[in-house]
Amino acid sequence: MSDPALMAKIAEAIRAGGTPQLPLALTQMLRAVTPYAFSVIFGYCGNARPLDLYDDFPAQKRKIFVSEYQDGPYLLDPFFLAATSPVAAGLYRLRDLAPDRFYQGEYFRNYYVQTGLAEEIGFFVDLPGQATVVLSLMRDDKPFSAKDLRALDDIRPVIEACVRRHWRGVSERFATGQPKAGALPDSGLEKSFQSFGLGLLTPREREIVEFTLKGHSPDAIGGLLGIASGTVRIHRRNIYAKLRINSQGELFSRFIQTLGTS
Repeated sequence: MSDPALMAKIAEAIRAGGTPQLPLALTQMLRAVTPYAFSVIFGYCGNARPLDLYDDFPAQKRKIFVSEYQDGPYLLDPFFLAATSPVAAGLYRLRDLAPDRFYQGEYFRNYYVQTGLAEEIGFFVDLPGQATVVLSLMRDDKPFSAKDLRALDDIRPVIEACVRRHWRGVSERFATGQPKAGALPDSGLEKSFQSFGLGLLTPREREIVEFTLKGHSPDAIGGLLGIASGTVRIHRRNIYAKLRINSQGELFSRFIQTLGTS
């Protein structure tokens, strides 16, 4: 960290702590490390609708990255799923947290592909009240290099200190009584999958739907559920027949539609 310009940006971010200027100061500091297109800071707590704490998207991009995301697709986002697991604080690539078939899955093909991103990475910072803040950096031209990631990880202590100080009370901004991470049986996410196809699908079939939509392959689902991958494929054929659909794209659309009525 011998770069005088970067040191100045770090000092500005520290001074901005506790003020409305902090999010912008953080992103300016990060851009002094390496260029990127967009940034967004989401607050997560259990399975509640994420809070958009800050973003620098233009209006049309914000519709995709924030408004549409908050309407339901976030439930299948690897960053959301990791934040509510939760994972340890750190800097992560989206692709390192994603299931084995994420890029062939319907969340990616029906929603994420609209973002036009080459790569997304995120700083995960744990906060009191089982909340997590994720500061995402996005590139639309090329992935981050190993050198970029090392340089960003070098200033992670500054990011974590600023975020923990600035958003330490973020869990209080979520609805009272919101299920917290770890309370899976009663969580909104579990209820969404448990109610999907209710009266048509068996509990095992709803499990298959959940893992399929999250981006797991039949082999991975079989390993998670302790059944053969061929059995998973039979279940999927039965699911499609019961729901009168023909593709994973239709399954994804039906699930998102259900979120608005559950």
